[in-house]
Amino acid sequence: MGLFDRLSRVVRANINDLVSKAEDPEKVLEQAVIDMQEDLVQLRQAVARSIATQKRTEQQYNKNQSEANNWQQRAQLALSKGDENLAREALVRKKSFADTASSLKTQLDQQSGQVTTLKRNLIALESKISEAKTKKDMLRARANAAKANKQLQDSMTNIGTSTAMGAFERMEEKVMALEAESETAGELGGSGIEQQFAALEAGSGVDDELAAMKAQLSGTSAETPKLEPAAPANPQSDVIDAELEELRSQLDK
Repeated sequence: MGLFDRLSRVVRANINDLVSKAEDPEKVLEQAVIDMQEDLVQLRQAVARSIATQKRTEQQYNKNQSEANNWQQRAQLALSKGDENLAREALVRKKSFADTASSLKTQLDQQSGQVTTLKRNLIALESKISEAKTKKDMLRARANAAKANKQLQDSMTNIGTSTAMGAFERMEEKVMALEAESETAGELGGSGIEQQFAALEAGSGVDDELAAMKAQLSGTSAETPKLEPAAPANPQSDVIDAELEELRSQLDK
């Protein structure tokens, strides 16, 4: 294969590909219907011309046939009057018109067949155009539905990487980071008075158990502690003891 043949094939392939990509189904169908309607107009004109020609041929045929009949009657009249030469001349004229009428009759039959064929083709084309219009509307609806579905699918495909969705994802990450920071601050910042009391409450059980063990080793019960010498009176201590006693009574209640 020569270089020019290969180059020609590549060019034709690229042109066909460009044409295929540029074809819009709706526009192509609309143009196809327009072309068919133009063909219909031309076919109607052709049928009209054929019918007009047929009528003219028919008129000429009838005229020549009528003239042939007239000269036939004249020939009979001349012969009846004894004028054989005149009768012969009339028959010559009659034969000329009869031959012309016969030729016109052949043309008339052919034209009649052509008109019949053209009328049949005209009806068929009108039916095809009607069918094409119906199919065009159906295909247009299908094409529009396919385009809408494709746009929807493209939108669904691109929505994950769109700017709006990216903003939502970034804000969600920031909120999660703030929540983690809040939980960490709560865990680290709870070392106040509440944790001190929790430590005291946790340590009191150990102190009670240690006192009980000391009592067992000394031979005394943890429930009967030794009496210690009375401490000198202290008014402030008495007030605190009274408040503690009141707290104990409230706890007992």
